[in-house]
Amino acid sequence: MTQSENLLKIINELHRNAALVDNDSLSAVERLITRANRVYLAGAGRSGFAARGFANRLMHLGYRSYFVGETITPAISDKDLLIIGSGSGETASLVADAKKAKEIGAWLATLTIYPDRTIGALADAIIEIPGVTSKVNAAGTDAGSSIQPHGSSFEQMSWLVYDAMVVDLMLMTHQTDKEMFARHANLE
Repeated sequence: MTQSENLLKIINELHRNAALVDNDSLSAVERLITRANRVYLAGAGRSGFAARGFANRLMHLGYRSYFVGETITPAISDKDLLIIGSGSGETASLVADAKKAKEIGAWLATLTIYPDRTIGALADAIIEIPGVTSKVNAAGTDAGSSIQPHGSSFEQMSWLVYDAMVVDLMLMTHQTDKEMFARHANLE
């Protein structure tokens, strides 16, 4: 098998998974983003990288967005939104963040494979993403299969879902790429 064949298999897998993502769920999260004073993103590991990318794009759109755990991230308050990317929905540090946000009165949204797990049970909006993760599958459940290491398809789909929401938010806010680029970092 050549590298390009593996690439095509991954793209086909993502295409099949994308067809399973509910558009109404994306719209629900987008509505929370537009209502929130500030948007906080959280995720561990590679899911965290995707969340950081989304926080960056939200900033380009003019939203006040932060990644949880950075030293410049301010305290969350009511009327803020926390979006957590967690395939398992059970990552201990992210569960703690979700509980704290809800305790304070902030809205909570999540991207997850398992909407019925702890973070999903707390969430105001859920985007269910097909995928597999060894964290949960090791406990005896199976959400499907992938040719990739467990977690990869969820992380890739998270990035793509975030980017799809960016396109929607661009249209909703009537912003062009040029307007977004004006907010792009110029100290690089």
